[in-house]
Formats: sequence, structure tokens, C-alpha cells
Amino acid sequence: MVRYLYLAGGFVSLGLGAIGVVLPLLPTVPFMILAAFCFARSSPRLEAWLVEHRHFGPHIRAWREKGAISRRGKTAALAAFAVSIVLAFAFAPMPAPLITLTAALVGGSWIWTRPES
Repeated sequence: MVRYLYLAGGFVSLGLGAIGVVLPLLPTVPFMILAAFCFARSSPRLEAWLVEHRHFGPHIRAWREKGAISRRGKTAALAAFAVSIVLAFAFAPMPAPLITLTAALVGGSWIWTRPES
């Protein structure tokens, strides 16, 4: 039963990552890393496909080996956080923008301190 839950989680993550390819504010690589994690526990064939993928494989391997994120990935994540903060302050009533700001600061700090691949 647990294997099927991991398999479902892998497909959901894979789908969200695929949507992120065309939607700029939805991160692709973190969802692919999560999909690889789920597939490692449910389908070795799908995990191997993702890890060997031409575009996503290098990111997944860098994360697994060194916990590393590329400088481009870090910059994109921080830019998305900045856009989210601006939109929250422009359109959301208080205190939602402050919650968004806090989450962005915590998440952005963590991302920026990861090693670079």
C-alpha cells in the first residue's frame, strides 16, 4: 500500500513539475526532485528515467550528491519570492503580506545557503 502512495506522489509531483515548465512561478526542479524521491521508493524504472533525464537529471544528481542548487535556480527562486511579496503587498489585506514576507525570507535564506552545483 505504501508503495502505491509513493507512486501516486511521484506522479503528482511529476505533473506539477511539468506544469511548472510553462508557468513561471511554479518551480519545476523541486517537484522533479520530489518525484525522484517518491519513485525511488516505488518504481526503480521511473526513478532511473528521471535521474538520467537530459534536463532534470543533473539537478537531481547534484541535490542527491551535495545538496546543491545551481546559481540560476537560486536566482529564479529568489525572483519568484520577490514577485510573490510584491503581489501580496499589492493585492492581499494585512497580515497576509507579512506572512508571505516571512515565508520568503525563511525559504530564501535556506535556498541561498545551499551549496552551488
